Amino acid sequence: MSHAKSIKLGLMLHGAGGHMNSWRHEKAPADASVNFPYFRDLALRAEAAGFDFLFVADGLHINEKSLPHFLNRFEPVALLSALASVTHRIGLAGTISTSYSDPFTVARQLATIDNISQGRAGWNVVTSPLAGSAKNFGKQHPEHALRYQIAEEYISVVQGLWDSWEDDAFVRDRASGVFFDAAKLHKLNHQGQFFSVEGPLNIQRSPQGQPVIFQAGASDAGIALAGKSADAVFTNARTLAEAQEYSAKLQAQVSKNGRHPVGIFPGISPIVGKTIEEAEAKYRYLLSLLSLEDALAYLGRFFEHHDFSQYPPDGPFPELGELGQNSFRSTTDSIKKRAREEQLTLREVAYQTTLPRGEFFGTPEQVADQLIRWVEEGGASGFIISGPVLPEALGDITRLVLPVLAARGYWQPSTATTLRERLDIPFKTSRYSVPATRRDTVSEQ
Repeated sequence: MSHAKSIKLGLMLHGAGGHMNSWRHEKAPADASVNFPYFRDLALRAEAAGFDFLFVADGLHINEKSLPHFLNRFEPVALLSALASVTHRIGLAGTISTSYSDPFTVARQLATIDNISQGRAGWNVVTSPLAGSAKNFGKQHPEHALRYQIAEEYISVVQGLWDSWEDDAFVRDRASGVFFDAAKLHKLNHQGQFFSVEGPLNIQRSPQGQPVIFQAGASDAGIALAGKSADAVFTNARTLAEAQEYSAKLQAQVSKNGRHPVGIFPGISPIVGKTIEEAEAKYRYLLSLLSLEDALAYLGRFFEHHDFSQYPPDGPFPELGELGQNSFRSTTDSIKKRAREEQLTLREVAYQTTLPRGEFFGTPEQVADQLIRWVEEGGASGFIISGPVLPEALGDITRLVLPVLAARGYWQPSTATTLRERLDIPFKTSRYSVPATRRDTVSEQ
């Protein structure tokens, strides 16, 4: 039974899972973040189950209070390249920063993964929220608004480079000795505020035209950027109401730019039990793996690694002023708002942030109900499973929840082989493949 709103699913590959101490869990390897056989197994299991894509998050700054799996982990481009060679249908998306990388290099890397995988690559565009990242690159960390201005031009450059060759530029006619059609090769010749890039890129277009552009910023600047250039977005909405509010803002920006609605994928950490008692037991076990010190450190990461241990844990959540505005702005705003409105103590905020029980908790039927509700009521197009512990979460969703969704007509694995097709995103037509009367206008965009 098919359904018009068949739910799309991604799996986030970040060590043992989204729980801060998932490495301590009995069902995950302690060295998960640098264990390629483990990632390969998860990828193959997700592909066999019908998941639409894998997603590798990333960051560029660590300190002793960073999450354990941030301290020692694979770089996304290398990991996705390796996974491209052992998978066949599942999409491969990864995070690369526009503040601390070079557009030509990134365009080449992603185009390579896209061709290796036959059209399954995606790029999660981030501007890098943590100021400490700058110290690893000998730079000054750009202010929040400037980071997004840089990102907008950066994406334009990368997409321009991806159009260096038209789809049929490489003739490879052995008899005539013609390898390529020179008329179908295009220099970018970009001269902008932040970048000067001549081009062309030295790799062909892929079966999906260009990699899928994902974006995750939920601040006003982030939503404005996504409205102009994202094919799909990731969100950390905790409730359906938050997801609906975000969706309305984003789709308004998308529409303002004359574009079709984009896919929205909240990251979720479902806790599923065959009975509610089993789900409760799983949650209690996860809670037992966290100390207050761990939870305060996890909370501090969003606020530029602020030291929350200096405050009484059972006192009110401290007044932090503008702290967090130049890092994870939308997340820190949300935490402050929730603490104020619900009059939460610091301890409550720390534990709720580090291990939220969330709306995707309970029996398979209860979790399926919530997945369907979020999609039907405009909060999501699909979801990224991010934990708490990946091997357990993937198994529970696959064995327990997907059969319920399938029976209700909300789950039907796609047979498509490109990421764009799997996510119902159109093939990215080259700007040079339009009628000559429109060509000059399009090529300047």
